Amino acid sequence: MRLSKPLNWRDFGSDFHRRAVAPATAKARVWRDWVRDNDPVYAAVRHPGRPEKWALSLVLTLTLAVALFLALFDWNMLRGPIGRWASAKYDREIALTGDLDVHLFSWTPSAVVRGLKIGGPDWARQEDTANVDEIRASVRLRKLLAGQIEMPLLSFTRPKVVLIATRDGRKSWQLNPNKPDRGEGMKLPVIQQLVITDGQLSFDEQRRRMTLRAAVDAREGANGDAGFLLEGRGAVNGSPLTLKIQGGPFINIRRNRPYHFQADVSGAGSSLSARGAITRPFDLGRFDATLTMQGRDLSDLYLLTGVTLPNTPPYRLSGALNRNERVWTFRDFDGRVGASDLSGEVRVDAAQRLRVDAELRSRRLDIDDLAAVLGARTRTNAAGTDTEAPVVVGGKLLPDAKLQTERLRTMDGTLTYRATSVKANEFDVRAVDLGADLKDGVLKLDPISFNFNRGEMNGAARIDATKDTPYNAVDLRLAGYPLESIVPARNGSVPLSGRALGRARLEGPGASIHDFAAASKGSLSLVVPNGRMRAAFAELLGINASAGLLKLLSGDQSESRIRCAVADFGVNNGTATARTFVIDTDVVLAQGKGSIDLGAETLNLRIDGESKKPRLLRLWAPITVSGPLTAPKVGVDVGEVVGQGGLAGLLGAVVAPVTALFAFVDPGLAEDADCGRLIANAR
Repeated sequence: MRLSKPLNWRDFGSDFHRRAVAPATAKARVWRDWVRDNDPVYAAVRHPGRPEKWALSLVLTLTLAVALFLALFDWNMLRGPIGRWASAKYDREIALTGDLDVHLFSWTPSAVVRGLKIGGPDWARQEDTANVDEIRASVRLRKLLAGQIEMPLLSFTRPKVVLIATRDGRKSWQLNPNKPDRGEGMKLPVIQQLVITDGQLSFDEQRRRMTLRAAVDAREGANGDAGFLLEGRGAVNGSPLTLKIQGGPFINIRRNRPYHFQADVSGAGSSLSARGAITRPFDLGRFDATLTMQGRDLSDLYLLTGVTLPNTPPYRLSGALNRNERVWTFRDFDGRVGASDLSGEVRVDAAQRLRVDAELRSRRLDIDDLAAVLGARTRTNAAGTDTEAPVVVGGKLLPDAKLQTERLRTMDGTLTYRATSVKANEFDVRAVDLGADLKDGVLKLDPISFNFNRGEMNGAARIDATKDTPYNAVDLRLAGYPLESIVPARNGSVPLSGRALGRARLEGPGASIHDFAAASKGSLSLVVPNGRMRAAFAELLGINASAGLLKLLSGDQSESRIRCAVADFGVNNGTATARTFVIDTDVVLAQGKGSIDLGAETLNLRIDGESKKPRLLRLWAPITVSGPLTAPKVGVDVGEVVGQGGLAGLLGAVVAPVTALFAFVDPGLAEDADCGRLIANAR
């Protein structure tokens, strides 16, 4: 193989100089000669004449005069113009009431402002937003000329700041209220020494009835007193509030070195503790922390954070808190709510309109904890941190806690919740799946899903909270639910078996589940396509003393077939009235009527039974179901029994004693119900 000839670097360099460098140098000489011969500015600089000398002298004189003027200028003369300009620009009184000293001729120019006053806006002129006895500040000139601000010193002496936020969202500290608040954190210049002496902060947030009076200090040095400290007390919605924020000294802070802090807040039955760091110091819109929070009810956190959360039993949660400008994320958290575990992620976008998106899950849910979420009242210990399951109080079946509609109108968001398993419970719920979407004050719940050991309930709901009293609509379907779970076994005997189908379609106003039910309209239906019933109870549907009572008293465990059972109620103004109420067995056809008062939570039902077989002894007396939903009473209409006995006495006196038995003879002429039609109508 033939090798190429090696490169001769000397020849290459000579050739490059001849072809490129020499022509460029020649052109540069030509341009230089032209400038020297033709440019008047160049000629004036090399050979200045009298005009040029006068101009140079004038420039030097003006420069010296400006420097001397700035060195001897009384900066206090600018206090009035600065105050008037700022007052006009920000539509509030701003004034410099003390001396103003400026030192420009230094590598670190500095200024001292004494007596700075920033008044409140026109709707809060009774309180100045800020009053500072003295401000000292300096900047590095070289950094400033490079377009950066670095402050070797920033010092405040006895600053007093008053912050007011009204119920309609106005904020006294916003100098430009027309500029939208995007929820982004404050960005400060690099400060090497921050000193705050005897600072006072007053905060009044009227929407949540939150007030705070705090002391603020920042000291530099290496001793234990050095660092930043904000500590205060106040009240939130009538309960005590405490706040403490601590950070290290600024003396060694760098942009690329995290600034560590810790914050603790307690109030409204809740406490929050954060330990973390500002990832890029002086950019308060970014930080990471570990957050632990606990309290008696997650909904109370609205008073501290402004985020609307559901009612819950006592809770304790811990996870990673991150802020990235306007977005706050509480992720990888874990803990307990009531007797249930809870984990997941919550994302809060603190833009002009708050948005919260949450993905929650439980490995094992205690179904009793959902009572609090749905608005039931709970009992806790004095500290409000008891983790026992909630107890519904007040004797109500339907929770009566009011939905706070004004909170729903302040934010948008979504929620998904999944409980993969559920602790043993009387309803035999095995899994729960919930979803929610909140937008412009309208809350949509979809899905609402409960899986049972056998069967399931699915549905959706809508709550329009755009008005003080929300308008609600709910549509729930029950499929395949076992009757054994409705009427449990006693003494080892199951009185009922089969699968139930049901549907609830209701709508109406109401701020609680109880109020909604009390004013609702729509329909309620429950269908049993087929099943089994203990024969004694089947006979008693017709009050068959000869068969039913004897079987019941003798402990007979034989069963009768349920051909169908249909209960269909029309609901109007909170009263459910029976449109169809039929229980058809192979021995008795029972038909009922009556109503259920959803507001009073009471029953008033009457069931008449007809035997399908001839019976010698039968009391024609309807069964009554009355009383509260939580403890209904089942009885017999005694008046019907007395009337039947009177008919027997009349027959005995007129005809013969033996004919008196005819009053208690049932010929058994009842026919089977049209189950297909009844079920179709009820659905």
